[in-house]
Amino acid sequence: MDSKILNTMDYHKILQSLAHHAATPLGEQAALALQPSTNLDEVKRRLQATDEAMTVERLKGGAPFSGVKDIRGSIKRARINAMLSASELWDISSLLLSGRRVARHIAGVHEDNPVPSIHELAQSISDQKALEEDIRRCIDEQGEVLDQASSELATVRRELRIGETRIREKLESMIRSQSAQKMLQDQLVTIRNDRYVIPVKQEYRGHYGGIVHDQSSSGATLFIEPEAIVAMNNKLRETKLREEREIERILSRLTEEVGLLADVLLYDTDCVEQLDFIFAKARLADQMKASFPRMNDRGFIKLKKGRHPLIPIEQVVPIDVELGNSYTSIIVTGPNTGGKTVSLKTMGLLSLMAMSGMFIPAEDGSQMCVFDAIYADIGDEQSIEQNLSTFSSHLTNIIRILSHMTPKSLVLLDELGAGTDPAEGSALAIAILEHIHKLGCRMVATTHYSELKAYAYERKGIINASMEFDVQTLSPTYRLLIGVPGRSNAFAIAERLGLSKSIIEHARGEVTEEDLRVETMIASLEENRLGAEAEREAAERLRRETEAMREALAEERAKLEADRDKRVARAEDEARAIVAKARREAEEIISELRQLALEGAQVKDHRLTEARRRLDEAAPASKIAAKTKKSVKAVRQIEAGDEVMVYSLNQKGSVVELAGQEAVVQLGILKMKVRLDDLELLSSSKSEAKQVQSGTNVKRTRGENVRSELDLRGANLEEAMMEVDRFLDEALLGNLGQVHIIHGKGTGILRTGIQEFLRRHKHVKSFRLGNYGEGGTGVTVAELK
Repeated sequence: MDSKILNTMDYHKILQSLAHHAATPLGEQAALALQPSTNLDEVKRRLQATDEAMTVERLKGGAPFSGVKDIRGSIKRARINAMLSASELWDISSLLLSGRRVARHIAGVHEDNPVPSIHELAQSISDQKALEEDIRRCIDEQGEVLDQASSELATVRRELRIGETRIREKLESMIRSQSAQKMLQDQLVTIRNDRYVIPVKQEYRGHYGGIVHDQSSSGATLFIEPEAIVAMNNKLRETKLREEREIERILSRLTEEVGLLADVLLYDTDCVEQLDFIFAKARLADQMKASFPRMNDRGFIKLKKGRHPLIPIEQVVPIDVELGNSYTSIIVTGPNTGGKTVSLKTMGLLSLMAMSGMFIPAEDGSQMCVFDAIYADIGDEQSIEQNLSTFSSHLTNIIRILSHMTPKSLVLLDELGAGTDPAEGSALAIAILEHIHKLGCRMVATTHYSELKAYAYERKGIINASMEFDVQTLSPTYRLLIGVPGRSNAFAIAERLGLSKSIIEHARGEVTEEDLRVETMIASLEENRLGAEAEREAAERLRRETEAMREALAEERAKLEADRDKRVARAEDEARAIVAKARREAEEIISELRQLALEGAQVKDHRLTEARRRLDEAAPASKIAAKTKKSVKAVRQIEAGDEVMVYSLNQKGSVVELAGQEAVVQLGILKMKVRLDDLELLSSSKSEAKQVQSGTNVKRTRGENVRSELDLRGANLEEAMMEVDRFLDEALLGNLGQVHIIHGKGTGILRTGIQEFLRRHKHVKSFRLGNYGEGGTGVTVAELK
């Protein structure tokens, strides 16, 4: 992009604002070097990266770039084995640490809110934690080599401290003596030329002997190193030389490590630079309240409330403009100071910002185009030195534009044809506009010539526009009006200012009939526009009210749905609590019944009745079940011997006898009293009596399908007891004399429990462990009575 055009559009001021938002010198350099791109894909990638950086800033705050400096010069020196200073090495470690932190910062956002572009860039930063920690172990933030950098350095510095202490003690003892008070200028120990000295008066210079290192400006005081500590100072100097050599060795080692990773570190530096630069664009967009523009390469621009970024937001007047769809050129007319030039610069500067990957200060939905070049002739560039007039300077610039532009260029022309005879200037302006329009460029031009209004009105693909002017206040509103040519407003302004009506009428008579017709047409268009604007504002107000009502209804609906969800959730919680309570009660009752069965005790009727009552109370009340139960009508009265179903226990049994409103029911080996309304008749004893003669003896015979073995391996003790009880009942009914119960060897718990149960069972005659061939201790053989 031509640097002259960038300066004309004040693009460098945008770059300076961008550099101000960078967190590091690296980001500042990248911001100041930013150039617009003419490649659509590249522009989209830049904008996408800016958008992702804004996402990270919004969700997690700014990336941690603190302490980063430009280390590329140091790395290049390390590559050629030039020893780096401690502060340079510290700066390298700071960049490595910042790179890791930034990568982790971005990765934390990427997990839930993908930011693929900057995440990929951040993840490409190498992890040189070992080098970073090695540097920080040896060097502190002030650029000093630490004692812990090596054992030799720690030893040397310990010797230095001891030597200095001894020298100071020696000198302190010398200056505190009574005789020294008159010979010393001051009772203090100081340093000259890295050696400890004392200030001695000139007349006593020979008393201490030793070496004179300095004297005061008056010559009255000599700084003498007493002979008694010369050897000690010499040794201290030797120790300091050892310290310097060790520090050089440490720095050389670290520099060598940096040199081996020079290419990797340079790439990491570039990545950090790019990330800081991208985040600077995000911060600038946030400050400008800018939006993400949709990009195209078909020459289409649609600005919605576009603002010039260098004018304070509280002062700038936004413009709405569309170019490149139904028309490719705009001719803007109107008086001076109306904002025509600002509108031109706004379109040009926002195009450059979008092509640079920066968000633009406009509303969402704005579209910008990637042009191959932007050309502009804006402002008065007359030059006394070059002997160029205003017209000449404009024409020279336009000639250069005409020689370089292409159909994919954007051309911005300010005050086209100005600075010469109006007739010739307007004719030349029309010819230039026609040439540019035929080429297919996107063009916006401003002018004062009324002839260009008619040209734009008659030419397809070109549209008039103007800057609005308020005649009542005699001031421009700076609003760009597309489709309405500008009026001079000279007569209206003169009349408002008090010029005689006779003079104004005389002036009107000097205007040609055609010009009056054009002015009348423009006035009509403006009146229609104002009416349409008022209707649009009314419609917009109605739309906002409707939108507010819709949002209020949606909010109310959301509240109702939330309340309903809360009620349903509360009901579900209550139901779960009731079911859980009933389940616990039922499990306790079942456990008690099983325990009674295991103990083999005679179960009392009242205990069974109490258990049944507790089971009934534990079950949640069901209105449907109650209605169903009441709807069942007994066909006839229940009598002794009938087979019945007990509702509460869900068990079949036979009625032994009746006792008022209750019946004694035989349920397996148990007998219990049950209320008649808890029974359902299944079969009558009378119907069975027809088939079986009274007094008939029933003989037990061994059934063919009765099992003689029961395998309980893998079962727990409680399950096993129930299975054994059922198995013994079947064996008795099947007339078996001996059964085998397989329980396995294992820990013996199952065997012990089964044998204890058999010992208490009234139908078991005896039991024993299995013999050889029967399963041994893994089987119990029971003899039945």
